[in-house]
Order: sequence, then structure tokens, then C-alpha cells
Amino acid sequence: MSRPSTASRIGLGSAVAALLVFTLFPVYWMVSTALDPKAVTRGADVLPSGISFEHFNFVFEQGNFGTYLLNSAIVGLGTILAAGVLSLLAAVAVARFKFRFRTSVLVMVLIVQMVPLEALVIPLYLQMRDYDLLDSLLGLTIVYIALSLPFAIWTLRGFVQTVPKEVEEAAYIDGCSWPRMFWSVLLPLVAPGLVATSVFAFITAWNEFVFAYTFMKGADKYTAAVGIYQFFGENSTSWGPVMASSTLVTVPVLIFFVIVQRRLASGLAAGAVKG
Repeated sequence: MSRPSTASRIGLGSAVAALLVFTLFPVYWMVSTALDPKAVTRGADVLPSGISFEHFNFVFEQGNFGTYLLNSAIVGLGTILAAGVLSLLAAVAVARFKFRFRTSVLVMVLIVQMVPLEALVIPLYLQMRDYDLLDSLLGLTIVYIALSLPFAIWTLRGFVQTVPKEVEEAAYIDGCSWPRMFWSVLLPLVAPGLVATSVFAFITAWNEFVFAYTFMKGADKYTAAVGIYQFFGENSTSWGPVMASSTLVTVPVLIFFVIVQRRLASGLAAGAVKG
């Protein structure tokens, strides 16, 4: 097999560099504007006029953004834990157990995943109102769990199916009960898939705006995504605080990805092999 020519390597390198610039430039612009002390209402230039943390101080002291980040963390953590447990148990049920309407359940999961989120705002609002869960972090967490479950169940079903049934049968022969087999055998094998679905659930809860803005009435219950909106005025926009708060929203997601990147990569690869 012939080696690629120098021109091909240069062209490929140029294409990769252009893609990186196209992808990373908005991130650079966001951080640059957040640190530029003159970027208030007009935005920043390509090169910032200086470096200052006054916009970050403003969003914490005047914008109460620390509370919004805490609310997002509470909702995101609750969504990850509950959606992970429920989706894993449901995936095991549809992948391992035979029961009536199993195919219908899977089809319904796909149908729910296809419904636009905007079409669910009014029905979920009325339901949360009837249960007295409006303006409640618990109610918002329940909504995000419901939004995350269809994708998580369908994805984890594929991971559960990759585990041979003989492995479970061997655990039963060794004297394991079903809970012990689930905890010691099945769970470690599907952990990469659980991480992959947890990332999706976290992103859904952390970045979602429409439901959080609609369901929350008190400013002290806003999530970080809604908190950014307060810096947009009717006639002008405070670009420095907007970009500072956007940077604060982005950092936890990056940290979360760094922590789970190995499990995430192996989980996505396993799901791709399953096909």
C-alpha cells in the first residue's frame, strides 16, 4: 500500500487545522469577551483590551449566579442518578425478560424520543401544576428524568444484549442470587454504556432552557441556563456578563467530560460494535 504524498499530508493537515479553528474560535471568543474589561455592551475585539475578572465578580455578586449554578448541579446530579438506575433496570427488563407487549414498549420508547420537546411543554406544565410541583427543583428534575429515559433505555438495551447470557448463568451456578449477579457481574460489564447515557442525561439537565424558564417562577429557583438570560436587556445586552456566565456554565461540562472520557470512549465504541 503506497504512502500518502506530501501534498496529501499537507492538505489533510490544513483541513484538520481549519476544522479546529472553526470549532474552537467561538470558545476563544467567549473566554476573551468574559475577560475583556471593555466588553460590556459592544462585545470584544479579536484581541482583548486586557484581562480582568470583573465580569465574573459581577455575575456572582449582582447576578446571583452562584445560586443558579448550585440549582443546576442539584438538578443535574438528581437526573443522572435517577435516570441511570431506572434506565438500567428497564434495559435489563426489555433485553433479558420475555413478556407480552415487549416490542410495543420498545416502539413506544422510540416514539417518545421522536416527539419535539416544544410539544411537551404545555402538557408537562399542566401535569406539574396539578401535582403542585411548579417552581420546584424536584419537579424540574422529574421532567428531565422523563426526557432522558427514552434515549437511555434504548441505548443501554444494546449494551445489555452484548453481555452473553452464559455469563449470568455461570453466576447463578456459583450460587449468586439475581441481585448479586446484577451488582457483581452485569453492572461492571455495562458500566461504559451507563457512563455514556449519564453524559447525555447530564447535558440534558445542565443546558436545558425552555422547561426551566417555563416551570420556575422565583428567581432563586432558576438554573444556570436561565440565569444567563437575565443579562439580555430589552434594548441592549451586557456581553461581558453574558460571556462570563456562559464560561461558568461550560467549565463543569468540560470537567465532567475529562473525568468520564475513558469510560465514555469505550462505551461509545462498544455501542458502535453492537450496531
